[in-house]
Amino acid sequence: MAGIGINLNALTENTSRLGARIQESFIEHTRDLAIARGPGAAYFDVSEDKIRNVRRQLETNSDREKLDALKTLIALISKGRNVSDFFPSVVKNVASSNLEIRKLVYIFLLRYAETEPDLALLSINTFQRDLADPNPLIRAMALRVLSGINVPMVGNLVILAVKKCANDPSPYVRKAAALAVIKCYSMDPGHLPSLIPIITTLVHDKSPLSIGSVAVAFQAICPTRLDLLHAHYRRLCRMLLDIDSWGQVHVLELLARYARSMLPKPSDCDSNERKPDVGDEGIDPDLQILLSSSEPLLMSQNPSVVMTVTRIFYYLAPPSQLSKVVGPLLRLLHLSKEVERVVLANLLIILVKHSTLFRHHYSRFLVRTTDLRETKRLKLLILLKLLSSENYQILLREFVVYAADDDVAIVSESIRAIGACANTVPESINQCLSALMDFIKQGPELAIPASVLVLKTLVQARLQGLSTEPYSLSEGHSPLRIISDLASRIDEIRHASARACIVWLVGQYADRGADTVNSTESNGLNGIALWAPDVLRKIAKTFPIEVAPLVKLQALTLAAKLQVLSTNYHRAFALLTRYVFSLARYDSNYDVRDRARLLSGFLAGIAPHLQQTNGSMDGDGDTGDEGDAFDRGGVILRREQVKVILFEGKLEKQQEEMSKEKYDVLGSSQIITGRPTGLESSMRLPDWPEEGTDSSLRDSQEEYPSVLATSLAGQRSASDAPTRTSSQIVLTPTGRESPSLQGGTSRPGQWKSLDEFYDESDSDEEEEEEETEDEVEQYAEGNEIPGQLDTTVVRDEHGDISSEEETESGEEEDESNNGEDSTREGM
Repeated sequence: MAGIGINLNALTENTSRLGARIQESFIEHTRDLAIARGPGAAYFDVSEDKIRNVRRQLETNSDREKLDALKTLIALISKGRNVSDFFPSVVKNVASSNLEIRKLVYIFLLRYAETEPDLALLSINTFQRDLADPNPLIRAMALRVLSGINVPMVGNLVILAVKKCANDPSPYVRKAAALAVIKCYSMDPGHLPSLIPIITTLVHDKSPLSIGSVAVAFQAICPTRLDLLHAHYRRLCRMLLDIDSWGQVHVLELLARYARSMLPKPSDCDSNERKPDVGDEGIDPDLQILLSSSEPLLMSQNPSVVMTVTRIFYYLAPPSQLSKVVGPLLRLLHLSKEVERVVLANLLIILVKHSTLFRHHYSRFLVRTTDLRETKRLKLLILLKLLSSENYQILLREFVVYAADDDVAIVSESIRAIGACANTVPESINQCLSALMDFIKQGPELAIPASVLVLKTLVQARLQGLSTEPYSLSEGHSPLRIISDLASRIDEIRHASARACIVWLVGQYADRGADTVNSTESNGLNGIALWAPDVLRKIAKTFPIEVAPLVKLQALTLAAKLQVLSTNYHRAFALLTRYVFSLARYDSNYDVRDRARLLSGFLAGIAPHLQQTNGSMDGDGDTGDEGDAFDRGGVILRREQVKVILFEGKLEKQQEEMSKEKYDVLGSSQIITGRPTGLESSMRLPDWPEEGTDSSLRDSQEEYPSVLATSLAGQRSASDAPTRTSSQIVLTPTGRESPSLQGGTSRPGQWKSLDEFYDESDSDEEEEEEETEDEVEQYAEGNEIPGQLDTTVVRDEHGDISSEEETESGEEEDESNNGEDSTREGM
């Protein structure tokens, strides 16, 4: 009893602890819900009575009521509710003195300006006045609303407003101006000549905040006017790190298009043809600036930036530098399932030309059970690209495991991958055939059809001489032995395509199996394998109940091939063939009827009994009812001619391509959707020029921030204010140049390190002190030096020195000149 009491106490204590943990977890998880149900959430759950009261609130004099009504309308807009009926009441508050009200009014107007352009025109004067508002947010929103009024008659006013905002001191307003340019062009493309100067002005923008929108406007308005970027190319490259992530995407696309149009193509590292103006790796210096500036962006947290930089290295950089994108692309695979799918689709395009780039990272592409179907398919395709003689055993085991998936599409792709492995790595042929035969014998039901289709492709490649592998097959994996095993399992396979493949294999290679071990027993037909007529017998039994016409078509072809191959008459076989053709002649599918009529016409000279609808045949194959026979006319083909038609037709493709490599534009949406989207032309970069433009066109003074030479005499600081001085010392400098004028100007591009700068400053100060002491001694001795500057040094109470310069020599020269002029006048 004591033990039971102890257990009950422990159980009670554990229960109380568990309850406390559950309560804490519940509070923690519902904390966000409490935040979501804050004061702003009340606007999303409004009744119809409150919505009807919004119009009255908008027309009151209370800013609080107006603000509450506008918040209600914005919440309804976010929920997809149409509130355009309140447009006239909202427009009346566009000139409100309350900043919050004006912001909400502008948001409302942006939503309905295109649908209600006439009402928006009523407040166009207010928008123009707000373009001069001290608040840059108001100026930007006024421009957005003004450009959102889709009325062609105000196009000129909008262009004037955009031109004004393009020179605004605020980068936020200039960003809005760049986006407004796109709206002006879409409203009327005839404004293009007026918009080009605005774009030219915006391209000079040095703010990272607005340059991304400028790149968007440039590509939307004048994507072919890349000559406008000559003087700004290098500055844009150096600004990449400071631009926002989505702005980096647009600027990189613009720079990539410029580089492919204006810069010479980089030569391979091992090429002997190297131009004198390129670097050691055969890369133009301006192209190297773009690659060096964009390389740090591979560490960006935005996957779109990483993919854009990858696109630049794929299309612009030499192959030796493409390895820099391997690590960043592998990092993106773990961000989310959606990002992983996009990255895998682009990786497949890269691996088409650079299959060895990710070969050592094949383990990163192994399929997981939690992957999406499309992700699994893309990983299988990538693993096939990475397949080699070093890793085929590991990947082959993976493919066998993937074939046990519940998704029939993944099972089919996995089995096709096994077949591709046999073609890519010849030494794996026996292992691949063993795996495929195991699927047919004891594998899952979903794997049987795909296994038969892949075996058909491999057998066809071997027997038709399309395969050149030096590796011999084992005895159990010979092509004819595989056909024999498939033929014996025709009743077990129910899939229409798989049954049709087996029937085709039996008919195509029935003559080659006549001398095999399985054909030692005589079947009464010379030159035909034992299993061929047996397959026709089994198909004839199920012919009326076959659902797919494909199996019936192949059965007719098999009967015709066996009839051509048979060199002797066999009554049972002739009756079987006639039975199959009779069923096909009255089949409900017109393709089957046409095939039967076609083949019976081919065999008119070999088996004339196939054209008769009834009657019996004697031992020699002649019909007993001659009335049923009729002459169709036409050419009667010989046996050799029919054999050529049936056996030597168009060869089938050895292996169906598993990847759609026609979508070869890296970064396009077409490789994700699988269908054209109309955006591929804008994503496709132009071809490299034969010769790049002169690099001097890209020289600009913006690259060299020059040190301005400013005169100290024209500047005054706080220490220059009049102060009481205890004494004044007037100094006369020597004949050397003034220290303030030495080094006042410097040529652009001559930089000094910080240590050299401080060393020169110390030496200059020491020289100035020595000169000052010498000048004081000379002044004390009375040895003035004419023709020099008199400098008055004033020491204030802080010990600072301010200088006043007087040009005595200049005054003496003026007096002497005046004297000479008067003398000339007297003469």
